[in-house]
Amino acid sequence: MRIFFSYSANIFKRKTLTHESTRFFLNMFGFTREMSQSTAIPKKLLRVRDHGYDNYMEVEKKMRKVLKFQDLILSQLNQTLPISRLDTLARRIGFKQHEAGAFILKFPHVFEVYEHPVQRILFCRLTRKAILQIDQERQALIAQIPDAATRLRKLLMMSNTGRLRLEHVRIARSAFGLPDDFEYSVILRYPQYFRLFDAKETRNKYIELVERDEKLTVCAIEKAREKEYREKGIEAENIRFSFIINFPPGFKIGKYFRIAMWKWQRLPYWSPYENVSGYDLRSIEAQKRMEKRAVATIHELLSLTVEKKITLERIAHFRMAMNLPKKLKDFLLQHQGIFYISTRGNQGKLHTVFLREAYRKGDLIEPNDLYLARRKLAELILTSPRKANVDRELVGYRRSIEEDEMGPIRRACVENVSEDFNGGDSLEQDGDMEADLSSDIGSDVDSEIEDVDEDFEDNVSMERTS
Repeated sequence: MRIFFSYSANIFKRKTLTHESTRFFLNMFGFTREMSQSTAIPKKLLRVRDHGYDNYMEVEKKMRKVLKFQDLILSQLNQTLPISRLDTLARRIGFKQHEAGAFILKFPHVFEVYEHPVQRILFCRLTRKAILQIDQERQALIAQIPDAATRLRKLLMMSNTGRLRLEHVRIARSAFGLPDDFEYSVILRYPQYFRLFDAKETRNKYIELVERDEKLTVCAIEKAREKEYREKGIEAENIRFSFIINFPPGFKIGKYFRIAMWKWQRLPYWSPYENVSGYDLRSIEAQKRMEKRAVATIHELLSLTVEKKITLERIAHFRMAMNLPKKLKDFLLQHQGIFYISTRGNQGKLHTVFLREAYRKGDLIEPNDLYLARRKLAELILTSPRKANVDRELVGYRRSIEEDEMGPIRRACVENVSEDFNGGDSLEQDGDMEADLSSDIGSDVDSEIEDVDEDFEDNVSMERTS
């Protein structure tokens, strides 16, 4: 203690503090702060918001509520829901009292309120556009089942043991484009690829890969590197282990951070599809490679999804099977140029991870049919309610035009039918009689119009003379 107080007294006696003495004094009292070093990326970085992804999640929040209401309506008899039962049933899906009616009226392109022709009470049903969107998404989901099977195979190949819990895959089935009955339509449909079994220890169902296919071990980032190499002509040594970095707007990049990123990009790592059980992972170099391998694993996991995004909670389900770090959020914030974490959509309780390189101006660069079908619902949600009234008026106007155009066609059909039953002579006689009748009616109308015109002219002339 005497040595410490004497040393601290000598420090305070000096007029100017040296860098070493200041750092020693702060370390003793715990006032240290992690600084950017040239040898590693800083562990703790502030999250910089990107409003493009946050706005995307605001629309996603509305879509989730709309989907809950759609499932509620489709589960009813005749796919209609009486307004009198709306609040009672809406509480089951998380809506408050008197909130469901106002919510339905916000989206007239998805929900339609009408009066029952017999019971004379109000009902709610899906609009024709919403039904077409559901059918489009269903067809796209069925059409890409072979691709979904390939994605599931690659997902199993990234695990340590070649198996995953069935429940974990079921929770994330929507992100990977798997149907609700994927256990039968995908797993049991391809017995040459997958096998279901029950674990005796945990009594949980697992999906196991039957045989590995080395052709599927090519990562998405490797294809992107090859594209960058061919198009931009970057040196092979600089791009061999690099990732595509796009920092969010307003992200501050210092001198030491640039050096750390340059070194990290050139750091080699093991592929997510490679078995690392035989390597010695105790050295510092091996730990660095495993950290970069975790980045590549999450990158490949996002690349396998339909919309190139997935919630952080879904990734956590595969953490043990894929050797991912414990603090996933802090780990992903360390690489904000590759991933973006959005907290919008569920009052900050839900964290959605985006793959930055797959998006441009809020849309996927390479969209697929299932993504386009899901975004069709977002278009119906974002369309103004005023346009719904205009659409109804246009539909009524088109129906009236169609009825006017179909009038002579229907009369011609009736004439053809009468000709078949009565013969051609009777039809000609009827036509002559109709012609005579129309001429008589026309002459009578013309005479009445002429009499009215003469009376009007006489009245006008009398008023002028007076």
